[in-house]
Amino acid sequence: MSRASLDAEADSLERAMTAVGTPERAVQEKRYLKSDLRFLGATVWQIRAEVKAAARAGPEMDQDRLLGLVDALWACTVFERRMAATVLLELRTDLLTVDDLPLIERLLRESRTWALVDGLAVDVVGAVLAADPDRTVTTLDRWSRDDDFWIRRSALLAWLRPLRHDAPLDRFLGYADRMLEEREFFMRKAIGWVLRDVGKRRPEQVSRWLASRTHRASGVTMREATKYLPDADRERLMLAYRERRRV
Repeated sequence: MSRASLDAEADSLERAMTAVGTPERAVQEKRYLKSDLRFLGATVWQIRAEVKAAARAGPEMDQDRLLGLVDALWACTVFERRMAATVLLELRTDLLTVDDLPLIERLLRESRTWALVDGLAVDVVGAVLAADPDRTVTTLDRWSRDDDFWIRRSALLAWLRPLRHDAPLDRFLGYADRMLEEREFFMRKAIGWVLRDVGKRRPEQVSRWLASRTHRASGVTMREATKYLPDADRERLMLAYRERRRV
């Protein structure tokens, strides 16, 4: 497809999202996300519905159309357009490979809000990681040491889905250990979020890892990470955290 046709498709999708959005929600969302982007006031569910409708109405979705439409949507500093691009990638991760990670990295760097970063990291990068872990971890290793905390957060959150399918924990735990004392809330939350999810299926491993780090972890991380652990383990770990000592 030509760039002109992709731009027209992206503009048509913007008009559809504008039609279902409200000015009141636009103001609320901009304030809530503290974003410099322009908002149309559409909900995530409305965005998803419009994206699915647009994808069905157009030509068959192949990689060229997917990446071209994502680029056309992202080019405008409108939150709903960028969320639509994220949704498109989430819906068609089957068309993505490790070779598309540079594009996704650019989107992550330009997102500047969890509302875009988290979907890209968890659903898009996570799918690429699950499909090709050996090649993807090279990129994630680099991301885990990046100066941009959103990129570091993405390196953590990309493991969420693979770990649900019994991926080894060691790489994620290595990242988490190195980032454990960061002061940025979104980093502390991300570590806790992944550990909380892993704790549903591998509570012994999470408890053991936390036990030697309760004096270093933040309250946000500890509260999240221990949420689904057995009561006795959670109480033991939280007491050690409050007393700033190892278990």
